[in-house]
Amino acid sequence: MTSSKTTLVNQAPAYLEFNFQGKIKTFSLMGDRLTFGRAPDVDLTLEGDEWAAISRYHATLTREGDSYSIYDGVLQGQDHQFSRNGLLCGQRRVGTYQPHILQDGDELQIGQDPRNLVRLKYINPNAPRRQDTSTIAKSISLKQRSLEIGRDPALQGSNLYLDAPVISRRHAIIDNPGQGYVLYDKSTNGIFITRSGKVFKARSQEKLQDGDLIRIGPYALILKGDELLLEGRGDGLRIDAIQLSRQVNKHPEDFWEQIQFCLKQKIPKKFSLLNNVSVPIEPGQLVALVGGSGAGKSTLLETLLGIRPVDRGSIYLNSDDLRRNFNIYRTQIGYVPQQDIVHRNLSVTQVLTFAAQLRLPPDTDDAAIAQIVQKTLKTVALSDRTNSLVSQLSGGQLKRVSIAVELLANPKLFFLDEPTSGLDPGLDKKVMELLRDLAKEENRTVALVTHATANITLCDRVAFMGRGGNLCYFGDPNQAIPFFNDFVKSQGHHHELDGFAEIYIELDKPPEENQGIKPEAYCQRCAEFFRNHPSYQTYVERQLVPISGSPSGVTSQSPKTVSGPGSAPQNQSPQQATPSPWRQLSVLLQRDIQLVFADKFNLALALLTAPIGIGLITFAIRDREPFILPTEPDPTLAPLALRVLFVFTCAAIWVGLSGSLQTIVRESAIYLRERLVNLGLIPYLGSKVLVLAGLALIQTLLMTAVILLGFESPEPQLISWTMGVSVTAFLTLLTSGCLGLAVSCFVSNETQANTALPLLLLPQIIFSGVLFSMEGVAKFISWVMLSRWSVGAYGALVNVNEMVPEPQTYPDGTEIPQAFEVTPVYDADWSNLGLNWAILGVHACVYLAIALWRLKQKDTL
Repeated sequence: MTSSKTTLVNQAPAYLEFNFQGKIKTFSLMGDRLTFGRAPDVDLTLEGDEWAAISRYHATLTREGDSYSIYDGVLQGQDHQFSRNGLLCGQRRVGTYQPHILQDGDELQIGQDPRNLVRLKYINPNAPRRQDTSTIAKSISLKQRSLEIGRDPALQGSNLYLDAPVISRRHAIIDNPGQGYVLYDKSTNGIFITRSGKVFKARSQEKLQDGDLIRIGPYALILKGDELLLEGRGDGLRIDAIQLSRQVNKHPEDFWEQIQFCLKQKIPKKFSLLNNVSVPIEPGQLVALVGGSGAGKSTLLETLLGIRPVDRGSIYLNSDDLRRNFNIYRTQIGYVPQQDIVHRNLSVTQVLTFAAQLRLPPDTDDAAIAQIVQKTLKTVALSDRTNSLVSQLSGGQLKRVSIAVELLANPKLFFLDEPTSGLDPGLDKKVMELLRDLAKEENRTVALVTHATANITLCDRVAFMGRGGNLCYFGDPNQAIPFFNDFVKSQGHHHELDGFAEIYIELDKPPEENQGIKPEAYCQRCAEFFRNHPSYQTYVERQLVPISGSPSGVTSQSPKTVSGPGSAPQNQSPQQATPSPWRQLSVLLQRDIQLVFADKFNLALALLTAPIGIGLITFAIRDREPFILPTEPDPTLAPLALRVLFVFTCAAIWVGLSGSLQTIVRESAIYLRERLVNLGLIPYLGSKVLVLAGLALIQTLLMTAVILLGFESPEPQLISWTMGVSVTAFLTLLTSGCLGLAVSCFVSNETQANTALPLLLLPQIIFSGVLFSMEGVAKFISWVMLSRWSVGAYGALVNVNEMVPEPQTYPDGTEIPQAFEVTPVYDADWSNLGLNWAILGVHACVYLAIALWRLKQKDTL
């Protein structure tokens, strides 16, 4: 033990233990006021390069009865020397004016970068013993051994057991084959390594270097010589958002104004979404983002989440630039968008089980998943609704299911957009109480957007956003009304605000009621007033943690980093960990099949529409057989056969389109959320195609059965009629389904998808070549219509050209015009039939490529 400048008196003194990667220095605490730092004139001096994170004058301890309180900075004469890297307790800032009362076993840290942070532990031998919840770095020797790391409880003791849902049972192995330590990645969620300031995803076999920072799920490990140090347990994520600004071009909303705007070639005006917004959010806090419509609440939430860029400023998670390191924290962030992220036709248990299978490591067995699901349902108070269909739940219960989906991976950072929207006051309060409990009990960082103000006092902090993306207030909800009354008085007004709703009204006053001042300008005044108000010093400036060693040298006092378009980060974001596409495809396929069979009425319509439509043809043509050559020439037979074949094609296209146009758009919110976690494009679209193919196969069998029963089969020319009809019907159904999927990626809602159906079907009818002769430009247009190739394939199978009788002439030599002209489109040879089938396949591939491209365009990162 290193002796301090004081001596023991009567009883064992309390002491403060400093720990840097296993190197420990201890000071006894005696005296009413003690300071520590690297300067020689402080009471507790730490010398050496390993203590570089500690400032010369870092913090002060003052006696409080039998214990001590600690605060940031040291008073030097009339000047207060603040620390460079701050002082944190559980990722909460210990301020200069908000000291922390130390209790036996308390742990604090200086800095946030695991590679150079210093940990402090306060020990009071005279205090009652507390259960040891130490997060002091645990050292594991790697000498002459192979170390397994994972979630398997069997690893406790001799190996390294890390308990987190996103960690695989056998996540990694560290071994020394003779040329230094090598990390073997056995996981699906990946391992990220920080080396020399650069962050990258570990390969399946990665040679380690001394000082490497290894991130496995929420845990941080450091290789130090032959020791592996556990430097972070992910037990708290704090957000430091510093001077966020974002502007976009403001375009006219009215259609005719847009036309005039384009014709006049005006330069669009800039519109501010965020204007110099700084907020600190600490673990265990529930923070509400409130304000009127268009004030920037959702923009701020999505920016804090890391999925929306900014023109200026940065967001830090425990000192890491969030946008640059999003893939590291991807599995630790929960996000509930405004739209529900659950399928309504599944049961609550099914929703959570499928979500868990997609998000958790593949070695999480069914029993473990069931246990996690039940635990999560208990957390959100839905244990009694496990087998209920989501569609049967109330609004509050539905929102809790969405929350439960995000809790499966036990995220430490939780964002919600309008979680109480549309709920009555009672349910609103229940949801807010649930969110408060999630923040407090699990030390989560929770931020939500809301319009409701009735239960804002349940939050620890509230951010009032005003027009133009201005932060008008951030702090204790109970201090919001006094602050706004101060602002109102500063503007020369004499009225007082009595509630949160009146704050909305005040900030959105029209110019005629506010001395001609527009709401945007008034909100900007309020934001400037706030930045000069004591509340800003208390809740923002003194709570922001200085970011030392950041790429731009940002501190809370002088933020200048840029994370957005035009920025030039020093490091590229590390590659995202990609789970097995086959596993994702399997899970998605099971879920999609479950959804198909959950709506039995819609399934019946999808399967029976085409067969019923084809069967009705037999009533329309009565006793005629359209595919059998007559003994006498019949000029009406070929047109009749072509019309019947045209109905076959139209029925298949109709069914294929109607069954797929809503497939993607109706679950767009679910797709975007799962994509943000780890969803692959190929597995997602592949599951949709396989389900469509399965339905198309059943529809083909039913259509073929009706055709065989309702019409006499023609003599086979190239292939059996049954096989030929089946292949053509299947290709037509599948290709039209792929077209529907592509269009579903472009429309914004289900109504637009339904409206698009006639627009897609009419060109198929017009340019099929059946109703009109395709000449000139129409001929080329017909090539991009799948109906032309479907009818062509049917025509080749039936040999429509053979049905056309030889030209006949009148006695005077005049030739009788044919009702149908022979065309190569219906030639009964393999080259023509194969071409028609191949072009249908090409159409399907092109539509799927377009769908993939469009889905990729929707990515926010």
